Amino acid sequence: MVNLFNEENFEEEVLQTEGIVLVDFYADWCMPCKMMSPVIDQMADENPNVKFGKVNVDENQDLAEKYNIMSIPTIMVFKAGTPTRSFVGVTSKSQILDAIK
Repeated sequence: MVNLFNEENFEEEVLQTEGIVLVDFYADWCMPCKMMSPVIDQMADENPNVKFGKVNVDENQDLAEKYNIMSIPTIMVFKAGTPTRSFVGVTSKSQILDAIK
């Protein structure tokens, strides 16, 4: 399952989570974001031990600014609330899976 994160729930859902959280920063109008969406959904189904979520950068500009999101999609991996890896643009499933192990 892929959650929707926003400025109101980001701290609780991502920063206060002890485990691994993958955050997909996206926008509805972004074609590469639409290409990544089914990949993210599939990984969420296959990796129940990882929390997956999306942040709409148009609706959550403060979060995008805080994490220096300059291009989308940007996928960030958080471990125990700390960002550990990020990927910009269309990224292979295998690269993302390596980052969430």
